[in-house]
Formats: sequence, structure tokens, C-alpha cells
Amino acid sequence: MYSESDLQSAVSAGVISHETAEAFRAHAAGMRSAPVADEEHFRLITGFNDIFVTIAAVLLLVAAAGIGNAIAAGAAGILVAGAAWMLAEFFTAKRRMALPSIVLLLAFVVGVIAVPIELIDSTHPHFSDTTAALIGAGIGLLAAAAAWLHWRRFMVPITVAAGAAGVAATALALVIFAWAGITGNRDPEPILLPLVFLGGCAIFAFAMRWDMSDPRRETRRSDVAFWLHLLAAPMIAHPLFNWLGVNGGENIGAVAAVGVLAIYVAMGVVALAVDRRALLVSALAYVLVALTRLFREFGMVELNVAVTGLVIGSALLALSAFWTPIRSALVQRLPGGVQAMLPQGAMVPA
Repeated sequence: MYSESDLQSAVSAGVISHETAEAFRAHAAGMRSAPVADEEHFRLITGFNDIFVTIAAVLLLVAAAGIGNAIAAGAAGILVAGAAWMLAEFFTAKRRMALPSIVLLLAFVVGVIAVPIELIDSTHPHFSDTTAALIGAGIGLLAAAAAWLHWRRFMVPITVAAGAAGVAATALALVIFAWAGITGNRDPEPILLPLVFLGGCAIFAFAMRWDMSDPRRETRRSDVAFWLHLLAAPMIAHPLFNWLGVNGGENIGAVAAVGVLAIYVAMGVVALAVDRRALLVSALAYVLVALTRLFREFGMVELNVAVTGLVIGSALLALSAFWTPIRSALVQRLPGGVQAMLPQGAMVPA
């Protein structure tokens, strides 16, 4: 079984021509009755060997962390980061194994930021909230730098999302530090959710920039955009539903539940337009909670969970089955300039 990245690699190596690859994609899409761009491909595993290598790598990294903890503070992070990099030189650079590459990237970034965290923790300091925010900003920036270094060498698609998360954490900590200095209020709660929401929107815009550079989703840029969308989606969804009271455990009423459904529908429209399902998945838990409580309000105490699962499950299955024609009808009603920036589908005009 050959993946989209294997096909693109064959074109880059000159094994087959670009026209032949296009003809093959069109043939495969026709057999599945779905356009290539709408398939939202990304590589996770290519076979059981990916899982086998991942398990072995995790065991090795855990052992490295244990040995490092026995040596000195900070040694665990150094050993984990070093081991992850050396393993990536073979399993990522040479073998191009997807799942091990993701795990090794995360292990490298975590190992790098674990060094200063362990060194600081070993001294048992007592920092003020503002100092802690500055330290958090530095650690976030270090995570972004580690991700950038890993990207320059191995170019694993999830690396850009890891770097974006580090930059977002740095910006969040710096704003909290500035907020405390200007207002004298050390409690970041009033601005925390708005900052997370704005960060999610910024990462979503960054993901769209990657998506627009590859509207046919034939290159690694599409995989990078996928992970960025996966990062941005919960950062957007969590504040929105928190403001409606879904996360606080309150017994939300019918109006709030209807608001949750309205937001979810709006997210569905955006997901259809950009052809990314991450927004729908990230907000699913909130919708399930809201509908369950809504049905309970109407007296369905015993069957509220079952009815909620039936309604949401049926709706999502129908949306999945008719994703292409629904998306086509939506995109064709958008301005021509917007259409040109969106992923191309079989029924969507280029």
C-alpha cells in the first residue's frame, strides 16, 4: 500500500512524471468517489513496524530518563533529547517512519525544556507570579527553538505545530507578566481565556497559510497544516464553550445549550469551507455535554445520553457521507477570490 507522500517522493526522484502521478490520483479518487483534496491525508503509521519501533523507542527513552535522574538534575532531559535526536537520524532521516518520527520529535522537545525545569526545581525556589511568568515565557521560547532546530534537520510535519505551541506559550506568559505589572493584579484568570482564544485564531490563520500554499494537498505542507489545525481547534473551542458555562459544571439551561449548538454549526461551516474536520472533533465533547443536559431539561432523564449519541452520531455520519456535495454547495456560494484560496475538490471550481 502506497501513501500520498510515497507518490510525491517518486515524482521528486523522477521515477514517475507529474502527469502520471496526477492521472493515478484522479483514478484512485474516482474509485473512491471522493476528490483527493477532500481525503485530508496524513501519515501516522505505514505498518505494524511503526508501532513496534515506537514501543522500543519509548522504552529506551524512559530508560534514558531514569538513568539521567540517578546522575544529576537536568541529566535526564539531556539524555532523552540526545537519544531522541540520534534515533531520529535513522528512523526519521533514513527510514521516514511516521509514528516514530512524531514520538521522537515530542521526546526531543520535552527533553530540551526538561533541562531548565529540572535545574530550577532542584533548588526549590519560591518565585513570585510575575517571575514565574517570565520563566514560563523562556521555557516556551526554548521549546520553539528546539522545534525549529528539529525542523531544519528532519522536517517532520508536526514539528511546526510544536513550535507554534511554544511561541503561543511564550506570548501568553509575556502578556500575563505585562498584565500583572500594569494592573497590579496577579490573577491571570480574567485574560487567560481571551488570550488562549486569540492564540488559537492566530494559529488557525497560520495553518490556513500553509493550506493555501498547497490547495491540492499533494505535499508535506498539507500535513503541516493538519497538525496546526489540530492545535488551533481546542484553543478556539475551549474558551467559546467555557464562556457559555459548559466547562464549569453548571446545570446549563436551554438557551446556553442552543448557543452551544449554534457555535458548533458555525464551526461546521468553517470546517467545510477549509476542508478540515479538526474543529468538529475538538468541539464534540462540549456539544455532547450540552445536548445531554438539554434533553434532561425536557424530561429525558434515563435516555438523555442515548438520544444525544443517536442525534450527534447520525448527524456526523451523514455529514461524512455527503461531505463533498455539501462542501461544494457551500464553497460555490463564496466569492471567487475566497474560493481560489481554499482546498480544491472534485465538485469545487478551481
